[in-house]
Amino acid sequence: MIDIKKLVADATQWRKGFHQHPELGFAEHQTSKQVADLLRSFGLEVHTGIGITGVVGVLRNGQGPTIGLRADMDALPIQELGAPDHKSQHKGCMHACGHDGHTAMLLGAACYLADQKTFSGTVYFVFQPAEENLGGAQKMIEDGLFERFPMDAIYGLHNWPGLPAGDIAVNDGAMMASLDTFDIIVTGKGSHAAMPHIGIDPIVAASDLVLRLQTIVSRHVSPLESAVVSITMFNSGEAINVLPESASLRGTVRCLNPQVRNQVEQLMTDYIASYNQSPGLTVALTFHRGYPVTTNHLEHAAIIHQVATNHLGEPHAHHNIQPSMASEDFAFMLEQCPGAYFWLGVDEGDSVALHNPYYDFNDKVIEVAIQFWCSLVTQQLPLR
Repeated sequence: MIDIKKLVADATQWRKGFHQHPELGFAEHQTSKQVADLLRSFGLEVHTGIGITGVVGVLRNGQGPTIGLRADMDALPIQELGAPDHKSQHKGCMHACGHDGHTAMLLGAACYLADQKTFSGTVYFVFQPAEENLGGAQKMIEDGLFERFPMDAIYGLHNWPGLPAGDIAVNDGAMMASLDTFDIIVTGKGSHAAMPHIGIDPIVAASDLVLRLQTIVSRHVSPLESAVVSITMFNSGEAINVLPESASLRGTVRCLNPQVRNQVEQLMTDYIASYNQSPGLTVALTFHRGYPVTTNHLEHAAIIHQVATNHLGEPHAHHNIQPSMASEDFAFMLEQCPGAYFWLGVDEGDSVALHNPYYDFNDKVIEVAIQFWCSLVTQQLPLR
């Protein structure tokens, strides 16, 4: 019988190893190989190359339901500024979002369940690439994830600074916002900066547009809904004495309601159309649909809350808290399969934010997560 303390120690070392050797989305070759090798050593059936670098481990124990547990593996293009003993050895790349912890914790759960076999059915351990902006979940789905590994439900977690370490939070509906991006090109007529009257200034028009776009949320979206329209890039001009021919704006839209998402896109389109009525000025919008709203299925959110309550106690099981306007591509999986996404607290009062160059996963929650994953499996796939 496996020793849980030794397993946690092993998982902690796996986590630190992943942290030292981070890999960006769709380039997680060494990470995927290590994950696959460990799963095989636990006795699982292993499938690789799903979604380019994705891995699925299959653990069967008789007849029964089938569920999926998902962890993401990719790192971020950030130079690590902290100085842990396991600091990233890859310049300009680090695990600033805790995916190293997610991977290690799910490996720990796979090891424990393979040893104990305290369930009846099949568990699919889904190790996903490229969660950070590249849509690795969608790529795995396109590669036949749910056709090759049919699941009655799928579950995913994310570590969460701001939530007490070891606590779990889940919502009945939205957990994370949709993610869309846009590009706007404003084209006028270039001229000498000393003679603006003979040109058509795209910078003034683009500046006005920045302000008008802010009224979408403040004056057109209900205050009872949530939406964000942020201009994050404004580029124009090459010389101080020249009015440029064009200006470009780029930004992001976040929403917690699919209907609001559609409304914001339509309003942006309408605003752009009104600018194109100005003589000599053209404005072009390209709206890029990204990640959907991460929306939990009610039944499976209730299951997560029940397991958390049973496993941790009511004070540590948070239900229907404020969702985040950040985004998560697990949303694609929840569009294809029932399930739920939840947060695991890592905060002990001194946590820095995710995507911060000083971020380091809190290893103290590894044992909680392994035991939680195992409790979820044994409850959903009870021994017959």
